[in-house]
Amino acid sequence: MSDTIEKIKCLIIGSGPAGYTAAIYAARANMNPVLYQGMQPGGQLTTTNEVENFPGYVDGVTGPEMMVQLQQQAQRFGADIRDGWATKVDFSGDVHKVWINDKIELHCDTVIISTGASAKYLGLESEQHYLKMGGGVSACAVCDGFFYRNQEVVIVGAGDSACEEAHYLSKLCSKVTMLVRSDKFRASKIMEARVRKTENISILMNHDTVEILGDGQVVSGVKAKNKTTGEIFEIPATGFFSAIGHKPNTDIFKDYLTLDETGYIINVPGTSKTNVEGVFVAGDAADHVYRQAITAAGTGCMAALDAERYLAAKESEVEEKVIS
Repeated sequence: MSDTIEKIKCLIIGSGPAGYTAAIYAARANMNPVLYQGMQPGGQLTTTNEVENFPGYVDGVTGPEMMVQLQQQAQRFGADIRDGWATKVDFSGDVHKVWINDKIELHCDTVIISTGASAKYLGLESEQHYLKMGGGVSACAVCDGFFYRNQEVVIVGAGDSACEEAHYLSKLCSKVTMLVRSDKFRASKIMEARVRKTENISILMNHDTVEILGDGQVVSGVKAKNKTTGEIFEIPATGFFSAIGHKPNTDIFKDYLTLDETGYIINVPGTSKTNVEGVFVAGDAADHVYRQAITAAGTGCMAALDAERYLAAKESEVEEKVIS
């Protein structure tokens, strides 16, 4: 623990579209926001080569470039953007305590959580290689499906999200091969029926992904294994989509905030409020449905406005006590 304690009016934990947007609004409201960027400054979008569905970018923009611009916009209004990540919190009292890198202790009037969620991948060396290269591995069909128009792709997964993404890809791609690692879907019956009825979706049950193939720059196929027969074969594809779930980055909050069964923070419907007064949530840490940059940015705005109103109400209470 540090010898000194820093008092902060508005702390934003995490960056990305949600965190940076919250910082923009909070700074413009004279809340003197301090934002710690987390272990992945800029969030998931820093691993995305092209972003073409965010309003205002006529010719598209790379994910890293967009995050730099959002950070600079927040800094233009006075937001204090810092390196580091929250390692511990204590929301049990009136003062919200947060520790950064296990060393710096912060006492905050308000806290906006925008720690996001991390997509789950199979962990194959080849998968991670092409993910970093931006050459054909993705965890978001809605984000990247457009780039595979009229091409053949492979998607791995067995839940509702996997079925939904496979169906979405089927409208863009000439063929979608769905690899299901077990002998049955985890999806609802209606979602399973939807993909089974789609002509250009080929479903391979009880199959594992062995390797992502390519020339080192871009994906050209997927090596798969039939777990029943042991046969290993190649599937031609220019894109590989992982749809095996996301893990919200919320572990340090579980002792104080209400989470759902998978770890997403539960907010008061229609707001960014959590079960702890003065603590708000934005972006993918609470959103397991949409998970888009534009929706994350929108909730970042909501969180800053909710935090501003919370502070204003607190200040009014103090003024009334002084007068009385």
